[in-house]
Amino acid sequence: MKVRVGALDLEVEIDGPAEGEPLLMIMGLGLQLTSWPEGLVQQLVQRGYRVIRYDHRDIGLSSPQDHLGPPQLTRAFWRQCFGLPLHAPYRLADLADDAAGLLAALQIPAAQVVGISMGGMVAQHLAARHPQRIKGLNLWMSSPGGRWLPPPKAQILRLLLKRPGREQMDAHFVQLYRAIGSPAHPVPEDELQARVAANLARAYRPQATARQMIAMAADGDRRRWLGSLQRPIQVLHGTADPLLPVAHGRALARALPQAQYTELPTLGHDLPQALWPQFVAAVERAHKSSTGRPEMT
Repeated sequence: MKVRVGALDLEVEIDGPAEGEPLLMIMGLGLQLTSWPEGLVQQLVQRGYRVIRYDHRDIGLSSPQDHLGPPQLTRAFWRQCFGLPLHAPYRLADLADDAAGLLAALQIPAAQVVGISMGGMVAQHLAARHPQRIKGLNLWMSSPGGRWLPPPKAQILRLLLKRPGREQMDAHFVQLYRAIGSPAHPVPEDELQARVAANLARAYRPQATARQMIAMAADGDRRRWLGSLQRPIQVLHGTADPLLPVAHGRALARALPQAQYTELPTLGHDLPQALWPQFVAAVERAHKSSTGRPEMT
């Protein structure tokens, strides 16, 4: 369904009982709400959560931002390399305001929040700009930002920057998701191909992904204000992550005064079914710390 947030129409899916504990799930770079595994969503619903997924502005079925013009990704890359200031078509803070606006439009005063990868960076801004909108907070496979942290592996960076033709698109994204995924928990080839095909059929906006990449680069090092987030925050990262190496998760946890850090040795940069219990447990820990709710077994 579409939800009006300011001048935007955000595509939203809500699962679970109306009286359930609201859980806002913020997706990462270039990915749609359908990238959250349905099985994981259903496990959270079974725990009593009202799961709210949405497409960021410019992504999926939400309002496109093509009026901002073609993103100058190469220029932004070199400016970042030399430490020069960047102008982003929109900021991560704007995406955080979208999330707060969505909760307001749904008449939800505050929610449990999960942000993954870039979505975790958006969630950091949400916690800083709209702290009253967050009960418990989970940051998965994310980063505090900053050029001092290790970059993705070279193969990953090449795949991220490549723009294949339509004939090669499915194979390209299968290769990308295989490269960033958890080596110990590979997704069967036919399942991965089906996921890619379904998402590409739903929407494909490469310029939007580039605009998000510029927004991430322009955001810089968030450690200068992350220390002001005085709340328990679950930080979860994998040692097998080739996109945001584990140093990002460790740095994020150090920057947050009340971080509760969990490191998973077999996790890459995805949400493998074998590790869903650990993700659900992290949501439960955040919920418990925010409300005193007992963890379910």
